[in-house]
Amino acid sequence: MTRSKVYFTKEITPESVVKIYEALSVKLPGKTAVKLHSGEEGNQNYIRPEFVKAMVNKVNGTVVECNTAYDGQRNTTEKHLRLLENHGWSKYFDVDLLDAEGPDLELCIPDGLRLKKNYVGKNLVKYDSVLVLSHFKGHPMGGFGGALKQLSIGFASSHGKHVIHGVGDATADMFGVKQEEFLESMADAAMSVHKRFEGKIAYINIMCNLSVDCDCVAQAQDPCMKDIGIAAGLDPVAVDQACIDMVYASDDPGKEHLIERIESRKGVHTIEAAAALGFGTRAYELVSID
Repeated sequence: MTRSKVYFTKEITPESVVKIYEALSVKLPGKTAVKLHSGEEGNQNYIRPEFVKAMVNKVNGTVVECNTAYDGQRNTTEKHLRLLENHGWSKYFDVDLLDAEGPDLELCIPDGLRLKKNYVGKNLVKYDSVLVLSHFKGHPMGGFGGALKQLSIGFASSHGKHVIHGVGDATADMFGVKQEEFLESMADAAMSVHKRFEGKIAYINIMCNLSVDCDCVAQAQDPCMKDIGIAAGLDPVAVDQACIDMVYASDDPGKEHLIERIESRKGVHTIEAAAALGFGTRAYELVSID
């Protein structure tokens, strides 16, 4: 069985993010988009721009985001741009709100499990390569958020997020669909972005501030367990699987809260579906760079 390499360090510093990226021995060509989470207003757990400044500068990247599909300070272009400024992203980096104005870019998914099209911010066409810089933690709907969530919900336009949550129907009640079908829709959308940049995309998951809630939650629960480290690779399925395994293997009793969130939302099914689609594998070799 072919195993994907996943690199790991227990050290969580700006320097270690760069170090683990260098361990990948990948060159992201041309204009590089750095997809990360801008953090909902009021959220206390999101990773701050100062922490990733060295990494974004390393790839001469542009920080990219998309508008949300729910109420808050990121569901319109005007509000989201203001938040990007207030949270310091615009201060340190070139920032591109990919779906600031329409029309969306349509990515076809002929072999999708649930979706045949994914709608992403149209400005994605400006980029030659991508660094997916994820804060690994829990999530209210997906169970957990990592590389696959950033690829799917993260890159989707506001309309595209509705399509994923509605399993192809943008008008559907996002809380009324079957959970497995929603997770399979996320896997479909993730595949469409990964394949567009295949060979020119890398993934880094920072496992800190491990709350059961996503950075999209304005009043998120505080972290429930100690920080674990940073995982990175070229295979998003393997990187997310490695992070899940490290949560289960932790000796921190607080992990039970995060595991309950993951299992109650059937979160690992996103990884299962992505592996079934064939754009990554759950089998990995963990390479420590400590």
